[in-house]
Amino acid sequence: MSREQLSIAELLPSLDSSELQEAEQVRAAVNQHLRGAVLSCLVDYYLDSSSSQAVLLLSSIREPHHKALLEKLNESLSRPGSRLGAVTLLGHLIRKQPPWVHHISHSPLLSSLLRCLKTDTDVVLLITGVLVLITLLPMIPQAGKQHIYDFFDVFGRLASWSYKNIGHLPVVQLVHLHAGVYSLFHRLYGMFPCNFIYYLRLHYSMKENLDTFQEVVKPMLEHVRVHPELVTGTQDYELDPSRLVQTP
Repeated sequence: MSREQLSIAELLPSLDSSELQEAEQVRAAVNQHLRGAVLSCLVDYYLDSSSSQAVLLLSSIREPHHKALLEKLNESLSRPGSRLGAVTLLGHLIRKQPPWVHHISHSPLLSSLLRCLKTDTDVVLLITGVLVLITLLPMIPQAGKQHIYDFFDVFGRLASWSYKNIGHLPVVQLVHLHAGVYSLFHRLYGMFPCNFIYYLRLHYSMKENLDTFQEVVKPMLEHVRVHPELVTGTQDYELDPSRLVQTP
């Protein structure tokens, strides 16, 4: 890190200063050097402070500097101590719909997020992560070609995990997790109905999954209409690149 970059990094705590002129000067200086080491320091600053100003600056990044941001987020997601903060930051960024968001579809960051959702046991992280995935999916429909069964496995794992942890976790957390799983169900059914129903049929035909189906998944199915694509579509067509447009 150059001396100039170091001095800018040292100014980051002033981003949230109550002195508006000072905060604006720091924002301008950081924005001018928002790449490389300064970008990395800004992510670390967010992880330590949850600064809304850091989110605004990071969401203003333009290509090709998004690559360094995605790499830094992926690195932070790989460390248990910063995992929740990294997922939270990712959620803040994608909700601002930056122009580079579609690049997440072929970034290691997506695989890391999916791995967390399939293996982690921190309920707050799972709630945050599933909401991020629900928001992200319509922005990266092309990722379905490679990751569709990862998406379905996340649903299956969280549906089972939430059911098996009834009585072991605070009710309010289980309610939020169940709401997230229900929203993921609707997202996957809306985007990939043929493939998703095929997955549900296979997954819940297994004896060990029947209780989860009866208590969690069946009530979800009872509250959706028959998707037209189940009549006119096919599993292959759903993943055809010519069809992959953003789903409302």
